[in-house]
Amino acid sequence: MTRFSHAPGLLLAFGSAGFYGINIVYARVASFAGASGSAIVVYRVFLMLALVAAIALVARCSLAVAREERRTILLLGIASALQGICYLSSVAFIPVTVAAVVFYTYPILIVLASPFVEKTPLTLALVVVVVIASFGVCLVVGPAFTGLDWRGLALAFGGSIWTAVQFFAAARCSKTGVVAKVLWVQLIVLPTAILISLVAGQLAPPSVLALAPFAVAVTIGGYLVGFVFQLLALGRIPAVAAGIVYCAEPVVASLFSALILNESLTPLQLAGGALVLAAIITNVLMGQRHTRDATLVPIGD
Repeated sequence: MTRFSHAPGLLLAFGSAGFYGINIVYARVASFAGASGSAIVVYRVFLMLALVAAIALVARCSLAVAREERRTILLLGIASALQGICYLSSVAFIPVTVAAVVFYTYPILIVLASPFVEKTPLTLALVVVVVIASFGVCLVVGPAFTGLDWRGLALAFGGSIWTAVQFFAAARCSKTGVVAKVLWVQLIVLPTAILISLVAGQLAPPSVLALAPFAVAVTIGGYLVGFVFQLLALGRIPAVAAGIVYCAEPVVASLFSALILNESLTPLQLAGGALVLAAIITNVLMGQRHTRDATLVPIGD
């Protein structure tokens, strides 16, 4: 991977993080009106399938999945379904800020698992960057872990685990086209989301979306754009690099929570946001130096 192919991946990851950050805030707004997270997941899948089918028809994109990536696509679909349901459902029990700090343990999980999954070395510099980013996230969300519903905490941490799985799976599907990946992943997400909604007793009729039409539209639209950008990004950069960039998501979520939900931001939270951005920039510079050093190694020596 060249330095020039690395930069678009980082930009796509940052854009995806921004859309996801907006998405979770409006998911909480929708939950206040009675639209559950699992119901939103189910109906946004129908919308995404319709859009992808239309794009594939107009652009005549291939919907074939590379034979060697079929199991990985299956895992990606299951992980995407469970991640979305867990995270969106958690904010019905706990505040967005608390859900974010629990959910955003996934960059740490990715870094710790990377030596086993991607066979990449766990360097001290990378660990320091992740710790700084995670500490910044904690300062940004600044939750009070008292009197919280255990169901929300369990759902948020479950979302973190499945997000780590999703990142590793998406990074291993580079041979399958993005349109095909979105289609097949959502086809896997659909029955999983319906089954979980039935078990939880939260499979509401489509009319539930009308309880908060704007919030639901932003939640679905933010996820749709964020998911496509995520697949595009993970085809260009490794899961570890993307995981650190996605620490920007709670910063965006906190900013929009302040704007939409009237949650105030303290100087400490702003300092945390600065730490997250510093960690992301450091990670980018480290990646560029690694790429530059790799290009200087003579071939055949």
